[in-house]
Amino acid sequence: MKRLPVIVLALFAIISCGRVVPAGKLTEDYDIFPDYKEVTVPPNIAPLNFCMPGPSAYALTVEGEGGAFSVRSRKGCFHLPVARWKRLLKASKVSDLQFCISVKKDGKWLEMNPFTIHVAKEEASPYIAYRLIPPGYGMWRRMGIYQRNIENFRQTTVYENKLTGDNCVNCHSFPSRNPSSMVFHMRARNGGTVLIEEGDVHKLNTKTDSTISNLVYPYWHPSGKFIAFSVNKTFQTYHMTGTERIEVYDSASDVVVLDLDSREILSCPMLKSDASFETFPSFSPDGKSLYFCTSKAVGEMPAGYRDAHYSLCRIDFDPATRSFGEKVDTLFNAGDSMSASFPRVSPDGRYLVFTRHGFGNFSIWHSDADLWCVDLLDGRLSPLSGANSPESTDSYHSWSAESRWLVFSSRRADGLYTRPYFTYISEDGTATKAFMLPQKNPRKYYRELMFSYNIPEFIDGKVKSDRHGIASVMRRSEGESLTYHLP
Repeated sequence: MKRLPVIVLALFAIISCGRVVPAGKLTEDYDIFPDYKEVTVPPNIAPLNFCMPGPSAYALTVEGEGGAFSVRSRKGCFHLPVARWKRLLKASKVSDLQFCISVKKDGKWLEMNPFTIHVAKEEASPYIAYRLIPPGYGMWRRMGIYQRNIENFRQTTVYENKLTGDNCVNCHSFPSRNPSSMVFHMRARNGGTVLIEEGDVHKLNTKTDSTISNLVYPYWHPSGKFIAFSVNKTFQTYHMTGTERIEVYDSASDVVVLDLDSREILSCPMLKSDASFETFPSFSPDGKSLYFCTSKAVGEMPAGYRDAHYSLCRIDFDPATRSFGEKVDTLFNAGDSMSASFPRVSPDGRYLVFTRHGFGNFSIWHSDADLWCVDLLDGRLSPLSGANSPESTDSYHSWSAESRWLVFSSRRADGLYTRPYFTYISEDGTATKAFMLPQKNPRKYYRELMFSYNIPEFIDGKVKSDRHGIASVMRRSEGESLTYHLP
């Protein structure tokens, strides 16, 4: 019994080994990577490990409603203990965590300006799915669709193109974030559309005599019985001068809907016209509206690529009769100076977020691209200023299940590679400061990763794909042909 106090003191010393008593304060500001200062996070996010500038010795204490923990830096980076981080987040919902950092200078610990992180009440959908793509066509032999559990640092493979002859795999989509069904495309060798319905794999040949291309840019109907697609004649060119590198444009495009039961492609004259380009369809959560982007057709391409300006529109859709409405509503009129792309409606039906940029439809290459929001109750448009970066691309985006979290792609870190960022959308439609997807060692990971995250999609669970089964179907099956139906 006499040794018990000694044991207790020893355990306390182990638990508190990272905590220091500062001898003074530093008032100058400092940067951290990733920039997690004053962000709002879901209570199920992985530890926000971050790195300090320079190789100095640092100590960190994180305090919240559920207590505190301390940790020392490793080569200037903080690796937050997973179990304590999770407990602190759970206990600190709808409150702030304070991050107090001290740096060792001339043998003394000096306290730096603290910062806070707000913990929201709502959790985010636990997974995101994305494509990792290399910086150039010469490296496209390394490509795949992957998923990441945002509650930890575990990335797993959905599909890799090495199983089907190093072809291009792209445009993955899920019905209402359901991981048991999905669709994505394969181009070139073993080409076709991969359709997975509750684990059953199908190969679809989606080009018909009545469509200008294979089906592109999918979005599922909430019933799971339809998928909206565009059909596009897409081209790519490279800029020889200026800050922009690549321009992707359409010379023709239409919007169609695939009936999965009948394998019929549906459309209507207002979605299929030689006088206009229609693209990027998406359904409303109730399945009664189909949103899309449309521009007047531009005759000379690529010479006139800056003359294509896409407005954001809506048309009724009746899944029972498989019919479209007789008029088109315009939510955002692009005029001759702006363009819209990637309309996505929140699961509660309140807000539509789209990407706004100067011209064209492929905003992921446009440095002026920002996220904008439409309040579907009153039609009010406003930028998501809290989430947007001032001089870098903010583009493709996806909603989480509870309609509060948005994941989107941004090039703000270095201007070259897209990375996933998260922002909280409040009930009044405003966005908080965005934060980058956490990594175990963020400085090493993001500096060495020469791949871009493409099409980050929230999903409500883990995709349990049979990669070899998918490859076998795509290699051996002749595929199912589709028919075209225009009322």
